[in-house]
Amino acid sequence: MQPLKITDTTLRDGHQSLWATRMRTKDMLPILEKIDAIGYHSLEVWGGATFDVCLRYLNEDPWERLRIIRHRVKKTKLQMLLRGQSLVGYQHYPDDVVKSFIEKSVENGIDIIRIFDALNDLRNMEVPIEATKKAGAHAQGTVVYTISPVHTLEHYLDTALQLQELGVDSVCIKDMAGLLSPFRAYELVKLLKERLDVPVQLHSHYVGGLAVGAYLEAARAGVDVVDTASVPLAFGASQPPVETVVRALQGTPHDTGLDVKALFEVADYFEELRKEMGFERGVTRISDMQVFEHQVPGGMISNLISQLKEQKAVHRLPEVLREIPRVRAELGYPPLVTPTSQIVGTQAVLNVLTGKRYKLVPGEVKAYVKGAYGRSPAPVDEEVRRLIIGDEPVFQGRPADALEPMLETARREIGEYSRKEEDVLSYCLFPQVARKFLTSGGQSTATEQNVSEKEQEVDKQMDLNDIQELIKVLDNSGIAELNFEGDGVKLVIKRNSGDPVPAQVQQEEPREVPGDKTGQGESTAEEDGKRHVIKAPMVGTFYRAPAPEAEPFVEVGSRVTPGQTVCIVEAMKLMNEIEAEVRGRVVEILVENGEPVEYGQELFVIAEE
Repeated sequence: MQPLKITDTTLRDGHQSLWATRMRTKDMLPILEKIDAIGYHSLEVWGGATFDVCLRYLNEDPWERLRIIRHRVKKTKLQMLLRGQSLVGYQHYPDDVVKSFIEKSVENGIDIIRIFDALNDLRNMEVPIEATKKAGAHAQGTVVYTISPVHTLEHYLDTALQLQELGVDSVCIKDMAGLLSPFRAYELVKLLKERLDVPVQLHSHYVGGLAVGAYLEAARAGVDVVDTASVPLAFGASQPPVETVVRALQGTPHDTGLDVKALFEVADYFEELRKEMGFERGVTRISDMQVFEHQVPGGMISNLISQLKEQKAVHRLPEVLREIPRVRAELGYPPLVTPTSQIVGTQAVLNVLTGKRYKLVPGEVKAYVKGAYGRSPAPVDEEVRRLIIGDEPVFQGRPADALEPMLETARREIGEYSRKEEDVLSYCLFPQVARKFLTSGGQSTATEQNVSEKEQEVDKQMDLNDIQELIKVLDNSGIAELNFEGDGVKLVIKRNSGDPVPAQVQQEEPREVPGDKTGQGESTAEEDGKRHVIKAPMVGTFYRAPAPEAEPFVEVGSRVTPGQTVCIVEAMKLMNEIEAEVRGRVVEILVENGEPVEYGQELFVIAEE
């Protein structure tokens, strides 16, 4: 028997799950020393969505956030979450980027890197594990937990044993949907502890309410560490509250030894911050309690509800929740964690709203079926595979083997705007977002020489309606079009003005775009004699795209060919390439670089040749 150790997730997964990752560095500073003094095993402070949100919404340099936390936290190890070969992004990156990113993460203060792959495909974890070990950090290999006919105890044991063979320092069971029941937790942890030579950690989300029980049974089975959050950022889609776990184990052989009074002093701070920022407490909804039926993580449900509310179609959530398990089974039972949760969820939404299954298929779903994300746990349904990619081949190798090195190209592209190697890495992961941050005076959070709260003030002009900007109501003519954009696919919901809910969902019929590589399908060019107008196929942000020859961008006078990318519209964290349909010359560019655009807004005029 041994005391149970605790990893605190408040500064990463806690606010990512409940506050849309909107906690700023200045919000963390006043409480860091008290958290450091608690006696946690580690603090999860970085990775996941925090990197993207810092750059995209908070005008913060995520690298400097890490350095500042490291400067303040002297006693406790700092931990991050890494999405395997996807790092902190939403696609796979080449090995040179993966190795450099991990090296810099450790150099800037990370001690423990939790590495997972959404499909439990160990090929996507090999290079990150090797790079972590080389950098001198603790490599924690992760077994993503879910429920399906192929996800058995034997599957999890085999995955864990292979991770141990790869040299991991510990193994984490990642239960992102709160599916691990208490007695199953006991069985799984006991099995791993009997067969592994490395420590075992358990990460779960409260969601349907079983996580506290799972932690107690896991402790009885010998688990070494569990993840919790301070109570104002616990419950709901987040982790169980540390205060409850600590109290439950007091006086037992697994007593954590943590001071409950000190924990509540930290909780008092976060409770006041929660009220100041206007966020609700974590709650468990009826749909969360049904997690064993739909298996959708709480954070994913929140996103689905938000999207459906914008369409006045939230009443269709039960249909979507019924469709998700069906799509998941057809796609080979991928665990619902980033990015496969978005892949399965978006396809399910499209199937429901269009009224015809797989009528529209996002590019990410096509890429998944083609093997671009790795090997699915079970084979993809053959009929569905044909519907999605026809007779196109499926890549059987390690996905990153198909990727060319990126670092040198990125250094040339970002050029003078890069002040340090970390800027180049930010650009590799989020090119348009990082370029905008670096070229528009995006400021670092602070330096180690001026870390006072006053000097840590972040620009409060942050747009609190970032999601709403992507989904707008257009009703100037008395007809409202509620534009839903998800993973590169555009839906238009039309209703008569004044209707409380849409009477029907109209899907704009796609036309084949020559050279279409993105799977978006919808033509964006309208013929006007010999002139073609390229329009935005979605709400988002316009970015000019590199031309194929020496010109840095498509300019007025540039000649374009069918299938050539002329610009990028960024929407919902995806960079959607917009292609020319005709051969011709650009005669007008109607929007500025970095400018928000609405669905149907004119972007380019091309004179056909």
